[in-house]
Amino acid sequence: MLQFGSDSGPHSVVPTEEASYYALETSCLTKAFHGFVAVRKVDLKVRRGAIHALIGPNGAGKTTCFNLISKFLQPSDGKILLDGNDITDLEPFEVARLGMVRSFQISSVFPDLSVLDNVKISLQQHARMGHKFWSGPKSRDVLDDMAFSLLREVQLDDCAPVRAAEISYGHKRSLEIATTLALEPSVLLLDEPTAGMSQKDVGTVTALIRRLSSGRTILLVEHNLAMVESLCDRITVLARGEIIAEGSYSEVAGDKSVKAAYLGTDHD
Repeated sequence: MLQFGSDSGPHSVVPTEEASYYALETSCLTKAFHGFVAVRKVDLKVRRGAIHALIGPNGAGKTTCFNLISKFLQPSDGKILLDGNDITDLEPFEVARLGMVRSFQISSVFPDLSVLDNVKISLQQHARMGHKFWSGPKSRDVLDDMAFSLLREVQLDDCAPVRAAEISYGHKRSLEIATTLALEPSVLLLDEPTAGMSQKDVGTVTALIRRLSSGRTILLVEHNLAMVESLCDRITVLARGEIIAEGSYSEVAGDKSVKAAYLGTDHD
């Protein structure tokens, strides 16, 4: 059963004029598939420097909304703004170059390469060195310092020479985050970053996201409500493709429509 707790004081946003500026916005965002409306008129505003969660029961439209924002799906209607710029018609690689990068629910590292080489590949793509991929490892040595720095940031520097296939699942998710950081994002989209993890790994990744939030805006889709409660500044709740509540964890946890969406009935 869904358990809602008290507000536990998450990552803070300073209430200044700058905090009212939105890094990411959607307006009337809508997606229909052959007549079925999966996302309907979603107005989402993610404050610069915040950790913002998108939650909801299964089938709420979270993944579709996330794919629209990251441009892996094209909306049927509405607009998406990044730093005030309209990105609605851009491709995912174009959005990444503008500073918004996403991870995926399923870890997507190269299992037969070392942890270090996984990060170096992302770095060389960001540096437009992709044409040097097949020219041998020495051509990528110039990226070693940057790659080690990123691995230290996610606390994986001790695993640098290890094949990615041999590290734990939690470490794979941390490695995937390191590869996204190689693209120097200002807005980081995380798709269920703790899915399938042990409680220990959840704690590790939660702490990592909190550290990485400094100087970045983070939007995440997550089912682990305890993690959302401890980490996020603001939560948007979707049900049947529409926003039904928004606010702090304590505010949405006490909302009758949220309880009804999760539990199927109103609970006092």
